[in-house]
Amino acid sequence: MMPLSDTLSEEAQSLWDAARALALTAPQGGRTLPALLFFTDPARTPRPWETAARLPAGAGVVYRHFGAADRLETGRRLREATHGAGVQLLVGLDAELAEQIGADGVHLPERALSAAYGLSGRRPDWLLTGAAHSPEAVRAARDLHALVLSPVFPAGGASSIKAPLGLEGFSDLAAMAPCPVYALGGITAANASLLAASGACGLAGVEAIQTAFAG
Repeated sequence: MMPLSDTLSEEAQSLWDAARALALTAPQGGRTLPALLFFTDPARTPRPWETAARLPAGAGVVYRHFGAADRLETGRRLREATHGAGVQLLVGLDAELAEQIGADGVHLPERALSAAYGLSGRRPDWLLTGAAHSPEAVRAARDLHALVLSPVFPAGGASSIKAPLGLEGFSDLAAMAPCPVYALGGITAANASLLAASGACGLAGVEAIQTAFAG
């Protein structure tokens, strides 16, 4: 197999190296977690399967369809791109779609974190992650394998209206979390190394990952 340094761009390699370094030093909670999570968005990542196909083994994809009419087709294309490649595929909120496409788990938005209890009992094989943006959400999280805390830095999309946590704020929330935590929001190849001592178990992103792994 060709080494990653021969197949990834410098930007992608930098993100991947930073993510792997976090994954190697942070507790994994007894479950194999992706080091890098690519979050999709219908508006900002219109062809997510192309990015998914370029991710290295040990990464993951969180497919968020937000009710898109082509969600089943896109979900199947993502499953095709990730199946057998060592890349885990989670579906945002939609457990029914996750079942349909044979996904590896579900990612829950902050408003639906309570659904983790039922899902963990019904599908113990699934990887379950959830979003959190506040101390209250972090303290209330249960039955999850990992939390995704955001935004760490000023970010785009829905997170653009949220005040960034900053490195200190992120680290404080990570320390109180009952499970491993990912850093999401405004993370790029240029600032990813700043999270080295933050307590994060990995990195997550939308456009930054799409751009870095553009091929």
